[in-house]
Amino acid sequence: MKDLLYALHELKPLLLVLLLPPTPLLVLLLLGASLLRRNPWPGRLLLAIGVLGLWFAFSEVGADSLQRLLLQRSQALDPQALAQIRAEPQRTAVLVLGGGALREAPEYGGPSLKPISLERLRYGVWLARHGDWPLGFSGGTSAELRDPRITEAGLAQQAAAQEWQHPLRWAEDRAPDTLANARLSLPMLQRDGVQRVLLVTHDVHMSRALRAFRRVAADLGMEIVPAPMGLRPSSAYGVLDWVPSSEAIRKTRYVVYEALGLLGGR
Repeated sequence: MKDLLYALHELKPLLLVLLLPPTPLLVLLLLGASLLRRNPWPGRLLLAIGVLGLWFAFSEVGADSLQRLLLQRSQALDPQALAQIRAEPQRTAVLVLGGGALREAPEYGGPSLKPISLERLRYGVWLARHGDWPLGFSGGTSAELRDPRITEAGLAQQAAAQEWQHPLRWAEDRAPDTLANARLSLPMLQRDGVQRVLLVTHDVHMSRALRAFRRVAADLGMEIVPAPMGLRPSSAYGVLDWVPSSEAIRKTRYVVYEALGLLGGR
């Protein structure tokens, strides 16, 4: 069993290439094209499904629809909710989940957090200041960094102190995935008396994060409050939201990645 799990882990990059859009839809297009001479109608049907699927999946409307279908959506913490949390006696902390790091950012002359991680950290700093709560970050090393001495949490410590002048109280630097984020960071916070955790991550990632953290928190008697970011504004869709865009392509891939993560239990 261990050999099988190791083999699957090693194959993860290849499996993701095959399973994440646009690969499945491109395969559908190729299959449709190969059937055109022998079976015109099935071939045309597959081509039509592939083209429409690519267009819809890579539009903002399609990405949001896919998220509603595959993932549970969270609500932003509005001022009223934050005021209520501040008024309650439980000791509260803000915990930011890492979203990856870059092995080298040429403009900085070294490794750096990915933009997705910096976005989460910025919101975490804002929340911590808004409620006068201590701030933590969870994120270990990764294949992108290659150097095991460099971790997401270490890079987050630097960014929080240097860019926002808000040092981290906790920096969990061993977790390789979301489930490990929960298993390694929550006991650390509990030992410092934390009873409630405001969990910061992107809205698309929140379903998987909540499942992992609430599973661990139940055994520790802690409360997990989702603090999602990157949510879509409540305004109505415009014409351009029906047109494929680079931002929608990234979101669709992220949604499918998170849905696969839920299925895989990580």
